[in-house]
Amino acid sequence: MKKAIKILAVAVLAITAAACSSAEKMAELANNVVVTCNPTVLEVVAGNIDATLNVTYPEKYFHPKALLQVTPVLVYEGGEQAMTPFMYQGEKVKDNYKVVPAAGGTVTERVHFTYVPGMEKAYLELRGVASYKTKAVTLPTRKVADGCNTTYMLVKDFGNIGYKADNYQDVIPQTAEGQILYTINSADVRAAQLKGQSITDFQAALDEINANSRKTLKGTEIVAYASPDGGESLNDKLSDKRAGTAEKAWAKVVKGHEATDPAVKSIGEDWEGFKELVSESNIQDKDLILRVLSMYSDPAVRESEIKNMSQVYTELKTGVLPELRRARFIANVEYQNYTADELKKLVDDNIDVLDEEALLRVASLVDADKKVDIYKKAVDKYGSDRAQFNLGVAYLSLGKDDLAEQAFNKVKTADADLQNAKGIVALHKGDLDAAYRAFNAAGDANGKANMGIVDILKGNYAKAADELADAPGCCNNTVLAYILTGQYDKAAAAVHCNDARVHYLKAIIAARQGKAADVKASLEKAYANDALKARAAKDVEFAGFNL
Repeated sequence: MKKAIKILAVAVLAITAAACSSAEKMAELANNVVVTCNPTVLEVVAGNIDATLNVTYPEKYFHPKALLQVTPVLVYEGGEQAMTPFMYQGEKVKDNYKVVPAAGGTVTERVHFTYVPGMEKAYLELRGVASYKTKAVTLPTRKVADGCNTTYMLVKDFGNIGYKADNYQDVIPQTAEGQILYTINSADVRAAQLKGQSITDFQAALDEINANSRKTLKGTEIVAYASPDGGESLNDKLSDKRAGTAEKAWAKVVKGHEATDPAVKSIGEDWEGFKELVSESNIQDKDLILRVLSMYSDPAVRESEIKNMSQVYTELKTGVLPELRRARFIANVEYQNYTADELKKLVDDNIDVLDEEALLRVASLVDADKKVDIYKKAVDKYGSDRAQFNLGVAYLSLGKDDLAEQAFNKVKTADADLQNAKGIVALHKGDLDAAYRAFNAAGDANGKANMGIVDILKGNYAKAADELADAPGCCNNTVLAYILTGQYDKAAAAVHCNDARVHYLKAIIAARQGKAADVKASLEKAYANDALKARAAKDVEFAGFNL
């Protein structure tokens, strides 16, 4: 009996020793386990870090009665982020973990981490603990990947949006005009016509043009006509004669008033003037007359149809046709509007003299804070919908998104610009789905480019590259989209901007192509931006390059 007890005790000790040595042996042989990670350099996509691990356990490595706990940990500057451990068991363990046979085998796992600042410089390691019953042994820590590539975060995510344009004219074309009237079928200039109010006003206008430093006389004209009654051929000849007599009268009209030599034209029958005078008249059947003009282009047919309206024609003979037997004296003038400097001075000194277009123009010449005040003035004084929209854009540029949203909500014109504006507000709030819907509804070039921004942020890089291919404005996001899709030649060809961020992207292109000299040259230009210089020091894109 004592001998049997002794044999049993030896057996128990042997089993215990074997159990202890199994976990320890797994730790000792841990380097024989083959671990691969795809990708080998981790990448942040849409705020997430995902990778695939393949772990191959060699034959006789995994003890049949052992448990193995493997914890993926992303270690970065400022902290670490650990996943829920993966659990494995030997083939004789009665549990519900993934089984690794003693004959060896490969297990595949997906790892996932959520990006936080500092992970730009990080690495992924596996921490293992092998155990059997109460014995647990820590395995050597295994580094399996570097991280993390955050290149997509170079996206300019403000959004493409522009201010509504003004219709301000730097130079305003103007005319000054006088005219002389002729009697029916006559080309004689009556002396009284040269002393009439129309000519007197024209002479005064010439004097004012020459005295006004903002006005420049660009040329003069004489335009002669005949009224559209009688034969067309006869009226053409009469118009020509009137042009000749008016030209002779010109010298008397401008004597003592500086003017250039006129260009002389003969129009013939003045149907345009006829239409204008009829439209402005109180003739009872004027709509019928205008309908005749629109229905017939032949002058003879027009005249015949109008004469058939006998009562109407009587009114035309006395109230309209005599005004068309004329020659017009015209001075063409360019008026120099307020310059940029004058506009800015008037904003401070006398803003009330500026009309809506002037306010919109001067707002484009000042900084964002001052834009806000000017746009508010244009909204209050003129109810300007363009100024209301531009007020929202100005608030966006100042980072005042809540005020921008309030401004956009008051815009009456629901166009593509407003859809883009609402999309940008949603984008800044992080509501990518709402932003995308608004940009898609805009349906214009800015909307398409803004959809590309959303797709970069969502990790839909191929789609973003298509959307940004012809994007207006800065090339930053287009170049980035091509980099993210591995289209480096297209990325390089898309560069047409000259800012620090684009030079940084050029350095990334060079790094991925192994062009060390180009990396250095581009980064030197990018370093004009201190934030980019700090980024480059930690950017895995430049690992292996001497910065």
